[in-house]
Amino acid sequence: MAKQIYIFSIVFVSLFLSVGIISAQGITNPISAGTFGALLTQIAGAVGTLIASLGFIMIIVAGILYLTSAGDPGRMGTAKTALVYAVVGIVIGLAATAIVDIIKKTIGVP
Repeated sequence: MAKQIYIFSIVFVSLFLSVGIISAQGITNPISAGTFGALLTQIAGAVGTLIASLGFIMIIVAGILYLTSAGDPGRMGTAKTALVYAVVGIVIGLAATAIVDIIKKTIGVP
């Protein structure tokens, strides 16, 4: 076990040391954002879309939970809670870009 940790640490350290040797002059910028604020807005848009999509899926799951509860109050409560969390997730997901823009304006990032 100690030998494996020793080999792993040597490989890990050598990878970090080789980063300084590798030149990145031929690599183009894959991110279309020119500033850090624009990058944050793009990330918030992508994450917001993902969260909103998962929220819509959770609405379907909550409906299935409610339909299969067979009158059990505990399972019906679980379905209602899942529905509330799904709606909150959709609202946050749709407002993600606006939230990031408000934070950027508050701290003064262009």
